[in-house]
This record gives sequence, structure tokens and C-alpha cells, in this order.
Amino acid sequence: MLGITTKEFCQLAAYIKANYGIHLKDEKRTLVTGRLHNVLRQNNFRDFSEYYEYLLSDKTGNAAATLINKITTNHTFFMREVDHFNYFKEKVLPYFRGRVKDKDLRIWSAGCSSGEEPYTLAMIIDEFFGNEKMWWDAKVLATDISSNVLEEAKKGIYKKEEISTLPARWRLNYFEKIDNEKSVLVDRIRNEVIYRKFNLMDSTFPFKRQFHVIFCRNVMIYFDAPTKSELVNKFYDSLEYGGYLFIGHSESLNRDETNFNYVMPAVYRKE
Repeated sequence: MLGITTKEFCQLAAYIKANYGIHLKDEKRTLVTGRLHNVLRQNNFRDFSEYYEYLLSDKTGNAAATLINKITTNHTFFMREVDHFNYFKEKVLPYFRGRVKDKDLRIWSAGCSSGEEPYTLAMIIDEFFGNEKMWWDAKVLATDISSNVLEEAKKGIYKKEEISTLPARWRLNYFEKIDNEKSVLVDRIRNEVIYRKFNLMDSTFPFKRQFHVIFCRNVMIYFDAPTKSELVNKFYDSLEYGGYLFIGHSESLNRDETNFNYVMPAVYRKE
């Protein structure tokens, strides 16, 4: 396996930080070399310096897309941090049901990975509104920086063990068996999630209207403090007053640097 020098690692880490916000500490050197080894070998690069020059010179965007697909860790599962979903169902949806007069409920799953989070939100929304759902526009925007995971998420196909944590009624009502090992979400739920490739480091967010709810869980653990603070402020500006931000339980907000109000562990509100 090709090794990476300190200079090469620092160059690559600085590029990733500047473009994607991900802060790679020195202990990630082995991870970086392991995940990029095949990229260098397949393109006959002699070392990481040559690869870095290629990355900078490529105007197609393909090199950068390959890099981020290799570097990002996309680990998630259904019902992760389940208390968030319970709060969303029991508190957030009843609140907005009575206050969103145009019935346009805007929810964003940022860093959606392979789709478990936005699909869970879509199933909760479907069950909550029931027959009323036909009158609501409550599609979930799901974004990620990795095109690979977005393509997988769009398929809505999951292994038996991956959906085993879901309520039995959901597995019955919202999934169709492909075979003994895999099931696919019904179109009614898959069509409620809109997938888009999106970089949270973009200087401005392109959304025309503010969101009522933003889920961005276990994403900011990869960012340093200034990057995280800047992103949180952009989330604040992207929310309606009364809107909620859900982050990961391993994450927290510095209350001296944000206008968000603390609601419960890893849940904040714009008030």
C-alpha cells in the first residue's frame, strides 16, 4: 500500500476541510490511505502528491466526488436515537398541525446517508396525519454530500435485519418483500422523500422558504468548532420561528454562541 507523508496528509486534509468542512485529525491518516489506495492504484498515481495535483486540476468534479464518497462515513440505522422520533411525533407534529395554515410542512434531513432517517420521518408523518395526509404537502428534503449513498437511499431497499427494529405495523404497511432477505419501501413513502446532493459548507443555502424542522444528527462531530458554529447559525436562519433543530446525542451547541433555545438533549428551538 502506498504511504502518505505528513505534508501530503496535511495538503489533503486542508482540501477536505476547506471544501467539505470535515476536520481530519492526524490519527485518520491510516483511514485516508486505506480508503484511497484503490483510487491511486487504478489511476496509476505514483504517490499522494500526484493524486493531489490531479484533484486540484480536475474540472469535471469527478475526482472530488470520488474523494468525498471514499472519505465520508455513512453509518446509520432505523430508529437511531428513538427519543427524537417520539418527540417529533408527540410534540412537534401536533404543534405544527395547528399552526401551519397553508398545510405546507417543510422538513429537512441534512446528512441523510442511506435514507433511514428521512424514511422514518415520512412514515411517522403518514401515520400521524392518516386520512388528512392528502391535504398536506409534507415531503421530506433529504440531502447528503455523497452521491453513492444518495443513489442507495433512493432505492429504498433494506435487509431484513435492518428493518427489524421498526414497529411490526410499519413493516407490514410500508414495506414489500423482495425475497427472504430484502424488502423495499412502498412508493407512497419513497415518493415522500426528495433526495438532493448538497454541501453544508456552501456559503449560502438556496432554499426559498424556511423549514419547520431540521434534522442534522451525527454530522457535526466531523467539524471543528468554528465550522460547526457557522453551520448552526445558518440552520438558525433557515428555520421558521418556532422551528426545531435535532442534532446527535454526541453533539451539543454552545449556548453562548447561538440563539437557539435548549428543549431536551440534542433538541433545540428557534423562539
